[in-house]
Amino acid sequence: MIQPEEIRISVIVDNTPLSGFSSEHGFSLWIEAGGSTLLFDTGRATAFASNLRQLDIELSRANMLVLSHGHYDHTGGVAHVLQEVPAMKVCMHPGALTRRWSIREGVAKPTDMPADGKEAIRALNPSQILNATGPMEILPGIWVTGPVPRVSKFEDPGGPFFLDTEGAAPDAIEDDLSLWIKTTEGLVIIAGCCHSGLVNTINYIRTVSGEKRIASVVGGLHLSSATTERLENTVQALKKFSIGRIHTSHCTGNEATELFAHRLGCPVSATAAGLRLTP
Repeated sequence: MIQPEEIRISVIVDNTPLSGFSSEHGFSLWIEAGGSTLLFDTGRATAFASNLRQLDIELSRANMLVLSHGHYDHTGGVAHVLQEVPAMKVCMHPGALTRRWSIREGVAKPTDMPADGKEAIRALNPSQILNATGPMEILPGIWVTGPVPRVSKFEDPGGPFFLDTEGAAPDAIEDDLSLWIKTTEGLVIIAGCCHSGLVNTINYIRTVSGEKRIASVVGGLHLSSATTERLENTVQALKKFSIGRIHTSHCTGNEATELFAHRLGCPVSATAAGLRLTP
């Protein structure tokens, strides 16, 4: 197991920044744990590269790039990463390359990975790609979920997502995955957008890992457009877990963050681009 003090997380991209950093609607983390280093998602656009410089992060130090899912705000820097480090290993679900849209007020907007990122991944040697079609240990003590079973009735993907421009084929975002690190004080769970649902994700990781304690939850929880009923159901479910602390990011939303802070018996705080934390 990894000691908690051996884990360092730097927030490269988030919706809000610390002074001196850039922000955008996107998410990316730099994770160091037990001697391994990985890049988790790559943000949306320009904030990724500029914040890497501000944080003095060298991409070549990463053992792997993990993509939480194939949305543009998490994969905008993929081409940049693979250009800088052509030998980089990439862990993702094959569905991350899917063509997809969101439809609001009848207008379809592409939400998939940018074309240059898809081209860069398809050009990789197959040995560089880890297809996360199920739970797998990708580095010592570091696991990814693969697809998370959708069990809870109150959780959904979190938006009007579709596989076509007419809205006839809903996109369940089955490529959504989260990551966990098994430590001596419990699980450190890291999510990109948690389209599978936070409660579904936690329950699945607890079952697969065999560890019930949760040291911390970090990342985007996609509750920014959640109904009051869903938020209440989420709070009630989270109360049943033993969670040490929660760091909310990106798509969680202020309402959910504030609700968690008031209703859950653990420290809750929002992250920002440029923040370095020990979960």
